[in-house]
Formats: sequence, structure tokens, C-alpha cells
Amino acid sequence: MTMDRRTFLQSTGLAAAAGGVGSLGGCAAAAPRRSAPLTLRWAPYTLQLKHAFTLATSSRTTTPDVLVELEGDGVVGYGEASMPPYLGESPESADGFLRRIDMARYPDPFLIGDILADVDALAPGNPAAKAAFDLALHDWVGKKIGQPWHRLWGLDPSKTPVTSFTIGIDTPEVVRQKTLEAAEYKVLKVKLGRDTDKLLIETIRSVTSVPIRVDVNQGWKDRAQALAMIEWLAGKGIEFVEQPMPKEQIDDLVWLCEKSPLPIVGDEAVQRLPDVVKAHGVYDGINIKLMKCTGLREAHAMITLARALGMDVMLGCMTETSCAISAAAQLSPLAKWADLDGAVLIGNDPFDGARIVDGRVVMPAGPGIGAVRCG
Repeated sequence: MTMDRRTFLQSTGLAAAAGGVGSLGGCAAAAPRRSAPLTLRWAPYTLQLKHAFTLATSSRTTTPDVLVELEGDGVVGYGEASMPPYLGESPESADGFLRRIDMARYPDPFLIGDILADVDALAPGNPAAKAAFDLALHDWVGKKIGQPWHRLWGLDPSKTPVTSFTIGIDTPEVVRQKTLEAAEYKVLKVKLGRDTDKLLIETIRSVTSVPIRVDVNQGWKDRAQALAMIEWLAGKGIEFVEQPMPKEQIDDLVWLCEKSPLPIVGDEAVQRLPDVVKAHGVYDGINIKLMKCTGLREAHAMITLARALGMDVMLGCMTETSCAISAAAQLSPLAKWADLDGAVLIGNDPFDGARIVDGRVVMPAGPGIGAVRCG
């Protein structure tokens, strides 16, 4: 299902404001005030997954999403909020939050840091809804300047990492089929956390020898058993283990990280910037996702801090359209690992943008975040 602009206008309210081309990163630019207001609009959208997506604790075939547009001066910035139900957000909660944004407070849309800090303070939580606005604002500013964000950050688009392709928990027959369908990918990401973990890995190894990254989604509870499983995995061509135990079991995770033959990466334990410092000494690396951390502004800060602390960084995603994946791709040259397959897991992507070619993230060519509406 593809929505046109009329659908956006009919689905939700408008937030109108005056604004102008002001400054970016403290660099002043003289420009006349815009005569037309910025318009913020949004509408719900359901992502249809190509296969059932099963984790250690849940399974689903769709993901609720909200698509956002920010328009002014003939420029449209795109954003989205992908909201897997287990994270606690919904189209209704996103609608409630986005209605609180008063664009009249932001006459200069180039003051990105000030605007996003103010929007963040409107209400606690709502990271995906905040990310949708963050992406749309970055996209609008980048398009207005006529440059992609990787260039504004000084990043080399040829240094994007290889991305993994995710295989959820399923029957051996379906897992084998998914693995064969992912033949173009150089790395697989496998969901674990149930009593079929070894069978799942053995099934994949029966048809491919490519490196595997495993994501347990907090599914292992006993640290001794977790270590035994990791030691077994170490002989199966595994690169790292993501969130092996519940994030609350900090002492167990520290113990496990010290003894593990494989790197341990934090995911559920690392949501926003303050969590990076808390993760230091508990995990070898962290998984940063735009929908967890409120968008590009904070993701960039988290990557900078993690690298300064000597931690490895993975740039991940939810099941998302090419809008959010293209935004994440702008940051990907800063990451050691990427898991940006969210758009290829859905069957109704309304955007074009970043692509996966020969297993590697290929940066979109356009300005802003590089996402283009299809149709």
C-alpha cells in the first residue's frame, strides 16, 4: 500500500510554522525568512514481512510503522517510525507524540541540535516517533543544502561495511530455505535463545560456510550454560554474540564477557547515549539503532562516544523501509559491523534508497538521507 500526500493530510493533523534557512553546525548563512510555513504530517503504514519473524520471546508477520513528511520551500524531508510491538510504541502513541510538536517554535530549521533537544524534552520515551521527526528534519536540511549527510559528516561512502542478513528462529526446512535465499550475503545473523539453538546452527552450516553473527535477544538465563554454548559456537564460524543474557544480569554479563572466546555485543541494554558509558566494561561492543536512540543526531553521538571508549560499534535496524535504512547508511562508514537488512525483509517498501550489492551497503546518491518515494 502506497500513500500519496492527500492520504497524509487526511490521516492526521498538521503542524505549521514559519522558518528560514539559518545556520548548520554554528556556521551562519544569510538568507531571507521563508514566506511559507513548514508542514509536518504523518500517517500509519503496516510493513508486511516476507517471512514470519521469530525471536526468542515473540513472533510476528507485520510491523506497525508511521511515515512522516516535513515540507517547506518546495522541499520534502522523509522520516519513519518502525515500532515492533515488544518495544512498547504504536501508531497511536506516535500520533499522540507528533501532535505535540509545534513547528512555530522553530523558525530556523537549520538549528538541528536545538530543535531535536527541544522535541526530545516534550515527553519521555517515544524514541521511534522522535526518530521519525529527526530523520525528516535531517532529510529536509540535507536536501535544502543539496548534500547527503555522509558528506556533511565527512564520511567516505566507499567505506560502508558488509551487512548481515537476518534469519529468525524457525523449522529446519524453513531455515534452510532462508539461508539459500540469502546466498548473495557475505554474513548471516541468526536469532537464537531457544532449545533448538544448536540444531539451527547445524542446519545453516549444512548449506553454507559464510560467517555467522548470533543474536540471543536475552534468551539465555544461566551464565555457565551461556558460556558453554558460546564455546560451542566458537567452533562454528561465529563472529560475535549479541545480547546473550537479560540486560539486568550485569554481573553475569561481565563474567561472561571476560571468559567468552567471542565478542559480546549489547543491544537491548543500550538504548540511548547514557547507556554507552554503562555498557563500557560489560560488553565488547554495542548495537546502535535509530529507532532506539531517537535518530541520527543521537546515533552519531553514541558512535563517537563508543569509539572513544574503545568499544566496537554495530549499526543495526528494525524491520524498516528504505527510508530509515538509507538514513542509517549515511552513518555506516563509522561502524565496524552493519545489520541493515530491514528493508529487504519486507514486501511493501514505499521507498527507494540504500541498496545491498554483493552483501555490502551501497550509499544512496541523493541529498539528505537519500530516500526517494516510489510511485
